[in-house]
Order: sequence, then C-alpha cells, then structure tokens
Amino acid sequence: MRLFFAIITAAFTFCLTSAQAEDLAAPSGEVVLTISGNIAQTGPEGAAQFDMEMLKAMPQRSFETSTIWTEGETNFVGVPLSVLLERIGAEGDAIRATAINDYAVEIPVASISAQDPIVAYEMDGAAMSRRQKGPLWIVYPYDSDTEYQTEVIYSRSIWQLDRLEIVK
Repeated sequence: MRLFFAIITAAFTFCLTSAQAEDLAAPSGEVVLTISGNIAQTGPEGAAQFDMEMLKAMPQRSFETSTIWTEGETNFVGVPLSVLLERIGAEGDAIRATAINDYAVEIPVASISAQDPIVAYEMDGAAMSRRQKGPLWIVYPYDSDTEYQTEVIYSRSIWQLDRLEIVK
C-alpha cells in the first residue's frame, strides 16, 4: 500500500511539474512582452516572456471605446491585465509598465479590476504596428465610466508596451 501511494504521489508530482514546465515554455515567436519582478512563474530567461500567440491563447476581452488618441470608436481586443498577472503569479503593490522607448508608468495593482484594463494586441480587427501604438497597448473602456476619463488613467494607457515589472 505504501508503494502504491508513493507511486501515485510521484506521478502526481511529475504531472504537476510537467504542467508547470509547459506553462513556462519559451516563446516560439518574437517576444513581445517580458514580465519580471515579484512573480511565481518564470521562463528560461528568469522572467516570464510571451510571444503574440501565447497572449492570444489566453482569455480575451474586447470592447469598443473612443480614445483621446484615435478617431471615433475603436474596437480593442486583448488580455485582461488581471488574467496576465494571475497567470504568472504576480504578487506586489504596483506594476511598472515600460514601453519600447523606455517611457514608464506605475499602475497600482489595487486599481486593476477583473476585466479592466486590457493589454490590447488588436485594434479594429488587426494587429497594431508600432506606428499604431502597438504591438501592445494598455487600454481601458474609457466610454464605459467617467472614472476612466481622467489624466491618471490616460497616463496609465501606455502604448508600445514591452515590459512589466511587478514591484512591492
């Protein structure tokens, strides 16, 4: 009986370890987002790295909203930031979001809801080029609530996002 439980425990541990290793697999495409800092799951480079296909495989959210940077209503599709943080086991009080050009903003974790903001990877049905503020853009549904129409929220709407650091 002890041998049976030992085998079951070993098999369970192997499966759990295999699943975690699978979760942390290196991206097969170009890395578009690197998450570092206080995270439970890291990849081969000591940080969580995602290519576009990895992001698109996660639960997504879409909404239409106007922005102060675009004309008319725009449809955005992306991963809720909360889902991304949960996926990598982030624990901290703030997120330092940094763009390709090293522009950085701090987003308090307490300000993130289950649905908003999203890390958008699509705008009006197409991938976003750097010229179109892509490939990733932190976007809020600005039209849904006046709380999202403030200078603070606009400043957190960082485009050309490529790095997140979870800080205490």
